[in-house]
Amino acid sequence: MGSTLFPHQKDRPELREAIADLCSDFSLEYWEEHDRNGEFPEEFFQAFAKAGYLGTIIPEEFGGGGGSLGDLVTVLEEVAASGGAINACSSVHIPLLCVPTLLAFGSPEQQREYLPRIAEGELFVTFGVTEPDAGTDTTKISTRADRTDAGYVVNGTKVWNSGALRGDKILLLARTSTPGPGERAGNGLTLFLTDLNAPTIDIRPIRKIGRHAVASAEVFFHDHVIPESDVVGTVGQGFYHLLHSLNGERLYLSAEALGVGRWALLAATQYAKERVVFGRQIGQNQAVQHPLAKGYLQLLAAAQVVYLAVQQYESEGPAAVGALANSAKFLATEASFAVNDDAMQTFGGYSFAREYHIGRHWIESRVQRIAPVNNQMVLNYVAERVLGMPKSY
Repeated sequence: MGSTLFPHQKDRPELREAIADLCSDFSLEYWEEHDRNGEFPEEFFQAFAKAGYLGTIIPEEFGGGGGSLGDLVTVLEEVAASGGAINACSSVHIPLLCVPTLLAFGSPEQQREYLPRIAEGELFVTFGVTEPDAGTDTTKISTRADRTDAGYVVNGTKVWNSGALRGDKILLLARTSTPGPGERAGNGLTLFLTDLNAPTIDIRPIRKIGRHAVASAEVFFHDHVIPESDVVGTVGQGFYHLLHSLNGERLYLSAEALGVGRWALLAATQYAKERVVFGRQIGQNQAVQHPLAKGYLQLLAAAQVVYLAVQQYESEGPAAVGALANSAKFLATEASFAVNDDAMQTFGGYSFAREYHIGRHWIESRVQRIAPVNNQMVLNYVAERVLGMPKSY
């Protein structure tokens, strides 16, 4: 099979080739070792930053490449397809999640100070939204930021903060006021960009079953003081500012799912051609052929929706692409997991041998159906916002 198995791979071919070339310096064994040891892939992160890809969507005036969302989505798909899977993608997309919000709502001072450092790989920013008792229902977060003469004092807990052990700052969502009668539930939430490395913050890693190279953690704030200058956007409107980044995030994850699925499909197809049982290639059996052929068709269809959503994002803006971004996330992550699961079946018992890297991809493809929004909530969104059905939750 050629490198352009899917039609969308013919778009931005030079960019795809450049990413593949960069990633070729980091073998499957590199990712296996870092995943097994729970070690952040610092060498890959620095190489990615040095090549300028952390600045893909950061404007040139702030030291970035001035590229489009489509450029970054392409980059992340090829990173995923290289064999690094979600470990590789997370290590470089986490600090970029704050960029659309900073560009839209950050002060000129914040943009000048932080965006060049993010582009250069000097500043690693994590996303501090999810809480133990407020996952998808973001408006129910209980972390508070109380105003004082010194700025704001924060107390509370965030969970599933990916990259916190590597991070320098956190884009933190906290409640600064309680909505009054008749007000929207999202009112009163404020965004801050604050230091992670502070004596008033306690970071505790979460033991996980996969994606070990990029740790996730609980982050505890104990009378943590944040100056007024670290407020991002308008006080009390942080929830709505945050939405500016979420549709883009869904498209990042969708493209990464396509890449993980592509890698698994190629690995399983190659193995099916080489593995001989009962005197014949197992790929000669329809029981092996058909699931992989179906997986190709599922990825093919998902890719069309992902890149259609990217086009709409670029032409109409992030607020207009909610339905397609959610649809892309659902279709790509479901297709990717199905292909990875069929790859496990194709490899049989060897899929459980870490040296084949199938299990690592399988478990990482599974988490994409859950985060950053689970696929059941995507179906709720489509039922309500697209089909006009009553809200079910």
